[in-house]
Amino acid sequence: MPVARVAVDVPLAHLDRVFDYRVPEQFDADAQPGVRVRVRFAGRLVDGFLLERAADSEHRLAWVEKVVSPEPALTPEVAALCRTVADRYAGVFADVVRLAVPPRHARVEKEVREPGPVPQPAAPGPSGWARYRHGAALLDALAGGRAAHAVWQALPGESWTARLAEAAAATASAGRGALLVVPDQRDVDLLHAALVERLGADGVVALTAELGPAERYRRWLAVRRGHVRVVVGTRSAAFAPIAEPGLLAVWDDGDDLHAEPRAPYPHVRDVLVVRAHAAGAALLVAGFARTAEAQLLVETRWAREVVAERAVVRDVMPRVVALSEGDGAVLARDPDARAARLPHIAFDAARAALAADRPVLVQVPRSGYVPWVSCGQCRETARCRHCAGPLGLRRGAGPGAADSPALPHCRWCGRPDPAFRCPNCGSRRLRAGVVGAGRTAEELGRAFPGVTVRTSGGGAPVLAGVPAGPGLVVATPGAEPPAEGGYGAALLLDGWAMLSRPDLRVAEETLRRWLAAAALVVPHTAGGRVVITADAGLPVVQDLVRWDPAHHAAAELAARTEVGFPPAVRMAAVEGVPVAVGEVVDDVCAALDGVEVLGPVEIEPARDGSIEVVERERALLRVPRAQGRALAAALHAAQGSRAARKAPDPVRVRLDPVAIE
Repeated sequence: MPVARVAVDVPLAHLDRVFDYRVPEQFDADAQPGVRVRVRFAGRLVDGFLLERAADSEHRLAWVEKVVSPEPALTPEVAALCRTVADRYAGVFADVVRLAVPPRHARVEKEVREPGPVPQPAAPGPSGWARYRHGAALLDALAGGRAAHAVWQALPGESWTARLAEAAAATASAGRGALLVVPDQRDVDLLHAALVERLGADGVVALTAELGPAERYRRWLAVRRGHVRVVVGTRSAAFAPIAEPGLLAVWDDGDDLHAEPRAPYPHVRDVLVVRAHAAGAALLVAGFARTAEAQLLVETRWAREVVAERAVVRDVMPRVVALSEGDGAVLARDPDARAARLPHIAFDAARAALAADRPVLVQVPRSGYVPWVSCGQCRETARCRHCAGPLGLRRGAGPGAADSPALPHCRWCGRPDPAFRCPNCGSRRLRAGVVGAGRTAEELGRAFPGVTVRTSGGGAPVLAGVPAGPGLVVATPGAEPPAEGGYGAALLLDGWAMLSRPDLRVAEETLRRWLAAAALVVPHTAGGRVVITADAGLPVVQDLVRWDPAHHAAAELAARTEVGFPPAVRMAAVEGVPVAVGEVVDDVCAALDGVEVLGPVEIEPARDGSIEVVERERALLRVPRAQGRALAAALHAAQGSRAARKAPDPVRVRLDPVAIE
């Protein structure tokens, strides 16, 4: 087998294929599939991965210059996964491999570590999953090595880390590997601790970008060599080379941290779905909320939902109260409830929780002090006279000014504006457009004197946890720390601000953040209350009041199907300068019939490194789901054509983007 088929590290679409090279005799033993090599490409030495050896080739071949390491870093299963992900997202194999395989660390690779035998754990009992319909059957399937596909709806107050640890232990008891992906480092720490408690420190490894290159590569090698079978990590861990994958799980798949910000922008959920299908592994999509994509898996019967009966949900959920147009009793007692940021019912809930020696969680959707201000007379957004950016207020930085706001300043260019005058009405008065976490903590400290006020997120460190006892915790969405014994109440403020964002997924994302905060509150039988300052007539608020994320996901999917948005269809966002966007759109429409083009429309301009502003546009291309692969292939070909002729203006292509504003 003298021929090596190499995937070179050249991220150009028209060169996205394997190239044949001849293997010198001295490299014959080390040049095995999966190793890193150095080859000469277009007159220069480049890195690459040897994918396979072959007997002959149709071309005159250059030589493999060097085998960088005999370590087979790229397994055949991960290589096939990278190719599939690249094809699905109209990307390049080299870009996906860069996400999947960490950079080599030579010193770590030479370390000889023979770990002791890790005992195979016993299958856990089904008691933790007994509250869920099909929960015990899921655990039994994992222990039996069967490829079950499930969408799990966690109950409020559920120890989701313990349940996922039980699922991983059941998989490991069958002699197969488990991979669990969570959004951030805090979730990794919580889940890793639960897995260590059940499997032991040698039975699980955590893979995150926080580790540093040496330690990350050391742990990744332990997984690659088969020393560890259970992996927990963030986004990039979805490609971890676990041996004999038996369970692939993602927690809170609606979190935008699961979407890769680098090309070709894959989503963890979709990567795991593809991998589970190819490897014959079980898939578990889990969370307190449910996305439309997870609902599509349920409705197409590719996955089965694991949910609790409604009576069980009602027993363990807190009491959820929202402002209502028809709630005469609340409005009679507090006539300004609809206009007040913290109505009387919210104060009552907080006082009751503090009296019961429990902390209170206050969720604020914005960080900062007063993130943006508006004209006090006509309510137009106050903007900078230099760059038209929004004006905001922050705490004073001078001596004695720690508790007072500074001058209005631009959030884009940072210039202060001491002499603001509204260009619309001429008024000099300013009012808060929205109040941030810093100002909220300050106001609550005055409203509840003597009560400790803690801030989590929004510029402050994210707290790992909160001790039991009375206290107020002001947190931005996603930074809510768990409390020892649970919160007595949660106040979800400024619901209008979360629901007014111009985003396709605004209702889904808002409900997900509300449920995550409300799940930290004790049940209503223990006095737990959740107060949301949003109109109770809104469907998303009603789904929170009933704690029914499955109903919201079904309605969301039906609405997107009706108007033709993902996941009911496949959609691509093409962004760049107008001429380049037009070229890509024309090429795709010429190659594929039935493409619907939305736009193009102008988007926020970019700067080219100087003061010059570059005009940019975005076009949306939409096709039925059955044509999704053809759309990705047409986009890949269009990008390859532009790269081959060295078109100067880059074009950004995203398939099924998480955010469409």
